[in-house]
Parts: sequence; structure tokens; C-alpha cells
Amino acid sequence: MYKTLKAVTVLLVFGASSISIAQVNMNHTKLKTMTTEQTEKQALGNWESITTEIRAGNNKNPDGTLKPFYLSRKFTFLPDNKFELTVTNFADPYGKVPLAKMEIKGHTAWKGDHPIAEGAQKVDFMADEKYEVTPLLQGFADVLNQYTKGFNVWKVGETQSILKKAFAPFGLAEGQIFKEYDLIFLNHDMMFWGARNIDGRGFDTEENRPTNLQIPMVRRK
Repeated sequence: MYKTLKAVTVLLVFGASSISIAQVNMNHTKLKTMTTEQTEKQALGNWESITTEIRAGNNKNPDGTLKPFYLSRKFTFLPDNKFELTVTNFADPYGKVPLAKMEIKGHTAWKGDHPIAEGAQKVDFMADEKYEVTPLLQGFADVLNQYTKGFNVWKVGETQSILKKAFAPFGLAEGQIFKEYDLIFLNHDMMFWGARNIDGRGFDTEENRPTNLQIPMVRRK
């Protein structure tokens, strides 16, 4: 009986030790770090959100807390540092009530290593080819008609270009090209960008470049 208990005890102890060692080894397995050029090549292709995503907004609730907004992304990275991005905004966290769609085409500039993770890269996104907005809800179209000038009447389902135009809802001045100081990190067919600053600040300057990772997109086959 004693020998049996001892054998079981030894089995449990060493079995647990083996599992712990295996887990530790898995947790500490390092991914091969890619250079900027390798990351650019690996990023080519189509990517999309896993589900509806949340962001901290600039607007506040009556109690002073930041009002979040919801979105989904479809992103294509092309040769010659070109990209295409479609962002759909929603009124709810489950993506049942679409507000608007933004379609962007432009270029990226790769600025070197980002310290958030080995292999992460600083990347600037510039919407210098296309920036179009389509209202998908009447309430959003009403807001655009109230706060924008120099456009046709905003109507649900009708697209207008805001490229290099003054567009107060997005903080764009006449002639300004939309640009974000962001990052890209690739890991197991997932593409991470930077997490939006919790106080709602955009990535409009080098100082505001994100320091954490956003929920990733996955590669679309």
C-alpha cells in the first residue's frame, strides 16, 4: 500500500513537473524576429477584423466618461507600400446598426523598430489617393449636413470624397492629407496595429504614436 501510494505520488509530482516545464517552455518560446523588409513582405495581402471592435472616442457622456465607438476593418496591403482600407462604424457593440463607411487608399512609410514587441514596426499611414465617406444611417447624414460645408447634401447610401477637403467631423482642414502615426506587428497570421490612446487622442503626431497593441485583424484567405 505504501509503495503504491509512493508510486502514485511520484507520478503526480513528476507528471505535474513535466506539464509545468512544458508550459514554461511554450510561454518562453520566442518568435523569429523579422526585419522591416521581411515584415513588409509578410504583410502583403488581405486582412479583416475578427468581430466588431471598440475604441475610445473624443465625445463624452453626461457623467464625463468618454463615449466609445464601434467599428470593423478590412485592410489590403499592396506592393510599393500602397494600401486600401474600409472602415465601417456602428452605433452598437454587436455591429447590428451601421452608421457610416469610410474607404481609404494611400501609402505607408516604414519608420523602423517599435519597442512594444520584437519585430513591431513604426508605420505612418497616409490617405493620399482616396478618402470617401458614405452615411449608412439618417441620423449620421443629418450630423454631416449640419457640420460640413462645400459638399452635396449628405444622403444615406450616397458616397462623397473628402480627400484634401475641410471636414470638421474628422478634424481635417482644407488641403490636409489624413495621416496617422501608427505601428504594425505580425504574429501567427494576425496583424496588430496600435491601440487608441485611452483619452481619445488620435495618432496625429509622432508623440501620439500608440504604445500598445490593438485587437488584431486576421488574414483573409
